[in-house]
Amino acid sequence: VRVSRRSSLFASRKSVKEQARLRLRPFDVGDKFSRLPLAKASVLLPLLVRESRLHLLLTVRAMQLRRSPGEVCFPGGKSEATDKDEIDTALREAKEEVGLQPEKVEVICRLVPGIDKMNHLVTPVVGFIEDTFQATPNPDEVSDVFVVPLEYFIKPLNYKRLPYKTSSGYLSWMHCFIYDDQEHKTSFKIWGLTAHFAVFLALIIFGKRPTFEVGYDLDNLISSAENNFMNLYASLYERKKSNL
Repeated sequence: VRVSRRSSLFASRKSVKEQARLRLRPFDVGDKFSRLPLAKASVLLPLLVRESRLHLLLTVRAMQLRRSPGEVCFPGGKSEATDKDEIDTALREAKEEVGLQPEKVEVICRLVPGIDKMNHLVTPVVGFIEDTFQATPNPDEVSDVFVVPLEYFIKPLNYKRLPYKTSSGYLSWMHCFIYDDQEHKTSFKIWGLTAHFAVFLALIIFGKRPTFEVGYDLDNLISSAENNFMNLYASLYERKKSNL
């Protein structure tokens, strides 16, 4: 009996992954936004399957870091001259931060980027990792590593919207999730660009309406996401011009 249960678990894990791949492929932006004249950064959105459900791996930034200490984020960081592209950056950073070997990541796609508070162009790179992956956090950069069911980002138990102003004066809303992690016996606050990427990923993969407001046309998710991004970029560009 155990053998058949294991093989059926394996089959369901495979089909969960296959479905996610199929949904993600049309959303791959490749290097479409790579030429925009902003400093570059990348994050890895590491997907894994546990108990036939997709989960996302997240990290908590070390307290001694100058920028956003103690905040939840994805493995990632600024691009370096030796990186071939955004995928390279995300994989290199994930290896440095949590000990994830690049060859252990099945990269699926790059999604529409975001712009962080330092005005970096941040590209989310989606990849599958083994469900057995054991993180070895680099204590200089990461204080904790945890996983959240991807579905939490469309059906959260604890959610609020926070108003915020981008650096270019663009008024918007920010998602903020509180996730109670049973394993760590602690609550994690997931917000900002990290929450934005997680929500977008969940919308793509599940194709369901979330239980909260999102600023997308859910019937035209691809074009709507690209338009949102270009509006944000344009508002930043206008401000740069007016500051000259």
